[in-house]
Amino acid sequence: MIIYVDVDDTLVRTVGTTRIPMVAVIEHVRRLKADGAELYLWSAGGAEYCRQTAAELDIADCFVAFLPKPRIMIDDQEVRDWVFCTTFHPVTCSGRALADYLMP
Repeated sequence: MIIYVDVDDTLVRTVGTTRIPMVAVIEHVRRLKADGAELYLWSAGGAEYCRQTAAELDIADCFVAFLPKPRIMIDDQEVRDWVFCTTFHPVTCSGRALADYLMP
């Protein structure tokens, strides 16, 4: 199972100049990694921003790679038509295991 995780307002919330770790989501990422998920961290802030944030949160080892979010995708399908891809809001992840995402 390949999972892409966003940084801002998913792993950390920024209020002014203060970054607040989203502890429940960070723990969820650790659990997904332990369950065998292949995780990628991405952000509109870029790959280095992802890498720095993961290091700051002590979860860099959970990710295969750090990526910028795409601005343009060239694909024969619209993202909304990807039947195999679902977005989950971070507040809905608490208590889920990797197997829970595989269920219909």
